[in-house]
Amino acid sequence: MASEADWVLRAQGGNNAGHTVEIGKEKYVLHLVPSGILRADVSCLIAGGAVVDPAGLVKEIEGLTRRKIRTRGRLHLAEQAHLVLPHHRAVDQGSEKKRGHGKIGTTGRGIGPAYSDKATRVGLRAGELALPPAELGRRLRERVAAHNRHAASQGWDKISATQTVQEMSKAARFLRPYLADGVTLAHRAVSTGKRILIEGAQGTFLDVDHGTYPFVTSSHCTAGGACTGTGVPPTAIHRVVGVLKAYTTRVGGGPFVTEDGTLGHLLHGMGREFGSTTGRARRCGWFDAVLVRRAVQLNGVTEMAITNLDGLDGLEKIPVCVGYRLKGKILREPPVESTDWARCRPIYRVFEGWCEPTTEARHWKDLPRKARVYLSAITKMVGAPLGIISVGAGRDQTFRHG
Repeated sequence: MASEADWVLRAQGGNNAGHTVEIGKEKYVLHLVPSGILRADVSCLIAGGAVVDPAGLVKEIEGLTRRKIRTRGRLHLAEQAHLVLPHHRAVDQGSEKKRGHGKIGTTGRGIGPAYSDKATRVGLRAGELALPPAELGRRLRERVAAHNRHAASQGWDKISATQTVQEMSKAARFLRPYLADGVTLAHRAVSTGKRILIEGAQGTFLDVDHGTYPFVTSSHCTAGGACTGTGVPPTAIHRVVGVLKAYTTRVGGGPFVTEDGTLGHLLHGMGREFGSTTGRARRCGWFDAVLVRRAVQLNGVTEMAITNLDGLDGLEKIPVCVGYRLKGKILREPPVESTDWARCRPIYRVFEGWCEPTTEARHWKDLPRKARVYLSAITKMVGAPLGIISVGAGRDQTFRHG
């Protein structure tokens, strides 16, 4: 989709998630940098709704530079974006350890604590990397000291202020040329008629407001969050593409009604469904029309992009969840309380598998008839038309419906 855009904006999240992009025989794993960076004529913005690990971003940019991908003048870091600092990682890892069996399943990269500091108005922002070194150092030492005062009682590791200042000062020198007022850039693009693609880092049910709370991330992953995270006004949004797989996956803890270990074993054995950032095996389950229908409602989806259809190629039967059973009742909408969610049992409608490869399909008519039946049925169930189909990681394996 970046081929249709002038700008690609990253709206939220941090380097706890990423995108794996394959171009021919080349594979790129991106964590903070928008995926549009891989198209030479596209400009990119890490917007204010994201949280940025400065050292991690430097490493990512250096990796792209080594592979002859130009970033200077094309990649911009919003001054409004909050920084993920070493003490945030200590809090994240220490807090997860204390939760024991109740772990949320975070990546331990400090994303939640960085958003917590943002909400309590004590965080540092990317624009502060442009401060005189002495002032930046003072602010960093202040935050480290506050962390260390509570570290022992909370079970967090203490952090070296000197090491933090050295690491952040080095990153600041590198990143200063990338700093920009993110809102000004976004509005200039809107007002001049540029084509803008906004990408997120996590799915709807990891949204801090609308997800399987508390097993969620700490930012807003919906289309509404795309506006607040970038500063692009809602009236400028004309197309909302709901991107999902032909089955369901999840990383980390939390309720997962359609989880199926046999399907997970099959997909992992195919070498897929491992996190691009952590390498963790994703939990896998059957397509959940209850969840996707709610996601369509929350995001105002105008079309669906269904990926990984080829992951189901070898199956004779393919269940689809059309409702939940909970305490003797049938639910067509997901519950709110996470304990209720965990008690739900799926109601399945079973489809005939196509049992033939789809990876060579380049048009709708190339797909097996039973695959077309499956896709048409699930899009009808969730209430959004099918726009894009993907049968592999290659650019030529993603095509428009119809």
